[in-house]
Formats: sequence, C-alpha cells, structure tokens
Amino acid sequence: MATVHAGALHVVATPIGNLGDLTARAREVLAGVDAICAEDTRHTRQLLGALGIDRPLIALHEHNEADVAWKLVERLRAGDALALVSDAGTPLVSDPGYRLVREVRAAGLRVVPLPGACAAIAALSVAGIPSDRFCFEGFLPAKAGARRERLQSLARETRTLVFYESSHRIEECLSDLVAEFGATREAVLARELTKLFETVLGDTLGDLAARVAADENQRKGEFVLVVRGCEDDAEARLREGQRLYARLSEHLKPSVAARLAADLSGAPRKALYGGDGGQ
Repeated sequence: MATVHAGALHVVATPIGNLGDLTARAREVLAGVDAICAEDTRHTRQLLGALGIDRPLIALHEHNEADVAWKLVERLRAGDALALVSDAGTPLVSDPGYRLVREVRAAGLRVVPLPGACAAIAALSVAGIPSDRFCFEGFLPAKAGARRERLQSLARETRTLVFYESSHRIEECLSDLVAEFGATREAVLARELTKLFETVLGDTLGDLAARVAADENQRKGEFVLVVRGCEDDAEARLREGQRLYARLSEHLKPSVAARLAADLSGAPRKALYGGDGGQ
C-alpha cells in the first residue's frame, strides 16, 4: 500500500516535544507530499530541518483557513498530494484544520489520517483518573468572567474533563476551578509532556493550585489538566442551585430566587434560602 496518495490530504500528527515520537509513516509522508500545510511555517521548517526534509510549505491558520481551503481543494483535484500539520500533536485538536478537512471531504476527495502524538491523550493515559468516558474542552476562555461561566456549566459533568492551558493563565485557571468545582475534586496537572522538564502532578484541585502558586517552575511551559468528573450528584445539584440563587437574587426577592433556583437545579430550597438570607 502506497504511503503517499495522489489527490489526498494527509492529516499528520507531529511530536509534542520529543522528536522520537514521530512515526516512520509520518516521516515518509512529509518527505513525499507535494506541499505541507502548516499552522506556523517557521516552526514546521525547523521540524523538517531536523528530519532532513525539504518540502514547500503553505501557511494555514485560523486567520486565513477559510480563504486558502478552496485553493488547496483545487490542488488536490489536480492530483497533488498534500499534508496538514499543526505546531505540535494531532491537527484539529484545539488547532486549525477543521475547515480544510470539511471542504476536502465535501469535494469528495480523500482525507488520510496519520495518528501519533496528542497531548490530551498522553496526559489522560498517565493521570490515573477514569478514562472510559471523557470530555475534551481544550483552552478555556482567556477572560476571567467567561472562564468562570464556562466552568460553571461544566461543574455537574460526570465525565473526566481534559483542558489545555498556557503558562500565562494556569494559576488563575486553577483558582477558578477550585471556586467552581471545589477544592477536593481530584485532578492531575501534566506539564511539558515528553520534554526535558516534564512533570505530572496528581492531587486535588486545591492542592494543585497551592503547589503551582508556590513554585514558579510549575507555572512555566504548556499544560494539560485532567479533572475527575462530578461523582456526587447531590453535591453537584447543591452547587448549581447556589450558583443560580446567587444570580437570581440580584434581580428577585430571595424567596422567589430560591424557589426558581431549586426548581431549575433540583437542590433543596431550604439549603439555598433560610433565615440567614441563603448564605
């Protein structure tokens, strides 16, 4: 079976840090295609240089993907073999490429997957947290308010949650997770996976937040955060009820806010609103 297919888009996973994680098949494809679509051509040129490969590069990122996709489809129709890579790991997993793949498939052309490294799966595989059902959330919103709102919507999720985070926001992200999920929720923080300073810390969200705040080195690099899903449905209902009550009571009488919050969340009304105003 030929490694490189004419008229096909090859979606190629690249290493997330350790060059040795590139598969032999991926190396053959990158060396054999007519051109490589890359999120950052400078980054990919360095990778190809380390592999001794010299192929034409086409910039494909979130700002130009919609405009470039149709041109690439025409090249595929003409018989070119193309590859798609991201800066690291598996394309489309919190990276550009979705529009291109969709356009290629809509045109009736072949899309060939070349599996390999993926930070989310690598972290999940070493976390020791249930992995039979999980939910990949990628990067949370950068702004604090939007981030907290997203986390609030996930607080009752029973599947394991997988997040990406940057060094600029990891401390704030953990603080918000503690506020919305509770300090005792089990979690694992994987930093710089497959790289020289790789660390995998397993603990509760509260302990992880404290360790990251106390150690500057644990705030450097790229992060994958694996968080256990909500196990106690009653606790989740109460937390959601408290969140709703807090929002509703800004506009309604406390008794009315508590009744609505209880109806919507399933939490006991008396736990939301009592003689102390629901606190």
